[in-house]
Amino acid sequence: MTKKKVLFVCTHNSARSQMAETFLNAAYGEQYEALSAGTSPTAINPRVIAAMKEVGHDLSRNRAKNTDEFLGQRIDLVVTLCDDAREVCPFFPAGVKRDHHGFRDPGSCSGSEEDIMACVRLIRDEILEWVRVRFKD
Repeated sequence: MTKKKVLFVCTHNSARSQMAETFLNAAYGEQYEALSAGTSPTAINPRVIAAMKEVGHDLSRNRAKNTDEFLGQRIDLVVTLCDDAREVCPFFPAGVKRDHHGFRDPGSCSGSEEDIMACVRLIRDEILEWVRVRFKD
């Protein structure tokens, strides 16, 4: 059986798309090959790395990738996870399904360090639950 390739896209590929990629590969890796990219990649958010480590996933060696790296590859589904990415996501060949589900940007969390981490954890958990529901057969 050929795995379906899913590309998660956000603006910076620093948080939401990295988490979605990790959760889909962990939960349904026998059916899907998840990838992630950004329209303007930066670096992985260190608070996201910490929050993911709390649930057993090490993102410390991940890197932010540009969507251009995936142009020309077979992608079955492109999922944008923020409104900015949905608006500027590059064109992928005809037949590639597109989907959108917006999540709050962990980089926008504010307050004390405890408040920020609580916000990042909430977004992490929302993405995990969405992946479990959205990609379950």
